[in-house]
Amino acid sequence: MRSLDDLHFSNSFAALPGAFHTRLRPTPLAAPYLVSLSPAAGRLLDLDDQALRDPETLAALSGVKLPAKADPLAALYAGHQFGQWVPQLGDGRAILLGEITNARGERWELQLKGAGQTPYSRDGDGRAVLRSSIREYLCSEAMHALGIPTTRALALFGSDEEVYRERIETGALLVRMAPSHLRFGSFEVFFYRRQYEHLATLADYLIEHHYPELREDAQPYLRLLEAVVGRTARLIAAWQLVGFAHGVLNTDNMSMLGLTLDYGPFGFMDAYDPGFVCNHSDYRGRYAFDRQPAVGLWNLTCLAQALLPLLDPQDGEAAADQARAALAQYQPAFDAAFAQGLRAKLGLCEARPADLDLAVDLLARMARNGVDYTRLFRALGAVRVGDAVGDASARDLFVDRSDFDQWVSGYRARLAGEGVDDLERRAAMDRVNPRYILRNYLAHKAIEAAERGDYGELNSLHQVLARPYEDQPGFERYAAEPPDWGRRLQVSCSS
Repeated sequence: MRSLDDLHFSNSFAALPGAFHTRLRPTPLAAPYLVSLSPAAGRLLDLDDQALRDPETLAALSGVKLPAKADPLAALYAGHQFGQWVPQLGDGRAILLGEITNARGERWELQLKGAGQTPYSRDGDGRAVLRSSIREYLCSEAMHALGIPTTRALALFGSDEEVYRERIETGALLVRMAPSHLRFGSFEVFFYRRQYEHLATLADYLIEHHYPELREDAQPYLRLLEAVVGRTARLIAAWQLVGFAHGVLNTDNMSMLGLTLDYGPFGFMDAYDPGFVCNHSDYRGRYAFDRQPAVGLWNLTCLAQALLPLLDPQDGEAAADQARAALAQYQPAFDAAFAQGLRAKLGLCEARPADLDLAVDLLARMARNGVDYTRLFRALGAVRVGDAVGDASARDLFVDRSDFDQWVSGYRARLAGEGVDDLERRAAMDRVNPRYILRNYLAHKAIEAAERGDYGELNSLHQVLARPYEDQPGFERYAAEPPDWGRRLQVSCSS
């Protein structure tokens, strides 16, 4: 059995100059106790379930006793929040223990979220609450199971320590992992401070450790921008395809590796609504579901601006032209990923010009009828080419059945043109259309039980979401439409 002390801590980010971070130790919660563990995330560190549950490991993960080789720190960054520049943010409650390299050569940063005040806390208490920590713990692992790039959640700890938000809540600590937690705002802060030498240092660090294929390129910084543009476009396309709304797409919440980062007031759509807003603090709907693709490009524009001094230090106009050319790659990359994903969700193997129109027509009819997004695409797998016997499960989701009937006739004709066996097509569709997603009401029920000290629902939901594409007998309740009280739940930024 291995322990954290046996693992290879590289601490490469800690080796950067002090301008990038502040070294400090976590402040442990009062009498922390284990709430839940993710064995799948533990295996990424070469830790089996027994090693994860070892008292020494749990003491290290909860911040009580640091691993011998750790070099803890809080990172500096800034960002645009709801479109407004905020000159200094940083890890206000997250402390990076270090980077662990597993037996496969993969690097994983280990971060404690809710580990106490840092110089970047901005009058905050440096704590996280159980409510929001459960949501991030569940959703980051659920997104991974859906095949969407994301940070991972290794462990969740609770405490009876009181934390003040809109009400008194109990404190929590989330152990999360990522190859890197660098974000757009990590670069923006040095651009606005005109510390361009730090921009170069950070870009070189990112390339060295996470984009090694760019090391020998004649224009590595331009290639870096292009790579982030492409990854971000594909990430947001993946969000749109599963009905996921991030809720707070500030530039400080955008990953330089194209990961889903910082789960705050997120939400998966129930009834399809293009204007779905999951964050009740987002009064103007800036981060509504259908605006996410455009916001992704806006945020990338902020990143491109921050990288201008690296693109061409001598010629600002040439640098701007390069940045514009890189940003111009965003929309085609998004469109291609989204179109390919829609075809897969509809069980279409061949790309044909009218496919997007077919999909957009379906989405419009779904919006008019308030059709559940996840359940409808899953049900479409039962549609048969030769007859309407398999239509019922999808058809019954429409208030106006004729709306579905008009669309499905064209869909059936399109399927017939490919000649794919119905059962084979359904199996392929079930591999991309999840049966289970983290609906807000399910998270709400798990949180309510956990706040009473009952973690059974949390752990049960965690296990189900690890296999979102499989039918799981006995857990059908997690695939049901939400009850009336659970429809259109919104979540606040307060955590």
